[in-house]
Amino acid sequence: MKVEFLKGERLGDFVEYCRMHRAKLDHSFLYDEDLNDFEPNAENPAYIISNSQGEIIAAVSLILDDYNRRGKKARFRIFHSAVNDVACYQMLWQALFPHTIGLEKVFLFIPNENAILIEFIKKLNFTVERYAYLLLREDLEIPGLRLPADYSIRSFRPGVDEAKWCVVRNAGFAQLQGSETPITPEMISEMISKEGYVEGGMMILFHQDRPVGIVNGEADEYEDVPALHIAQLAIIPEYQGRGFGRMLLRAALHFAKENGFKRTTLSVNGENERAISLYIQEDFKQAEAFTCYQYDLQL
Repeated sequence: MKVEFLKGERLGDFVEYCRMHRAKLDHSFLYDEDLNDFEPNAENPAYIISNSQGEIIAAVSLILDDYNRRGKKARFRIFHSAVNDVACYQMLWQALFPHTIGLEKVFLFIPNENAILIEFIKKLNFTVERYAYLLLREDLEIPGLRLPADYSIRSFRPGVDEAKWCVVRNAGFAQLQGSETPITPEMISEMISKEGYVEGGMMILFHQDRPVGIVNGEADEYEDVPALHIAQLAIIPEYQGRGFGRMLLRAALHFAKENGFKRTTLSVNGENERAISLYIQEDFKQAEAFTCYQYDLQL
């Protein structure tokens, strides 16, 4: 076995390896759209291990874009070996390690049912950072939506509302583990250019003319059924605890129903008990559970 930096001539094999094994991994960045655009470079360092027949049997890649670097962290796109041998993981980690200079940690989410990967990750001295859940809501009846006077929900306007979106998101997520790093208007412009963007799926809650909340619904699938994935739901701190999160959630649910989505999904941190309580009250149920493992580079 040998480990080598992923080169262009092996890119197709790497993509196929990711597709073959993503069902048992956190595939947040292993969708076809992500893989079709993937290029190994400074932002996406990737290594593979091949067997004597030249077949890829293990792969690793980090996401080192501007957002992650500003947060002094990096997320694994994939960290997997088809051979159940900790030596493969050690070889991949040693090859990737020089790319972590200047970072404070690296992390990955692992489905709780993937006991083998969890065992190997622990042997590499990764530790639990947090827990997360994917929640699912079927196509059920949706309670009505009533806004107080002076409040309105408006569709996001590309080219106009990027800065407003960032103000709300960054204030609302400032204390949310894993999302503390501020986003930029440029990141919003990039987000709405991607395949999952649905016109009207991004909404802003205004108090008079002040943006105070956001919700973003993206086109997705769950178990081959069309689903609206609620990727962001945030309220600025001084407006939290007043029911506005529920209002935006219901607005997204109504949008999903009106646009033919049979399911709605969202992810939530395990320690966010208030949000979990809201989602359960609105008929979401746990579909999957993940553990986020981190490697502290400061130790």
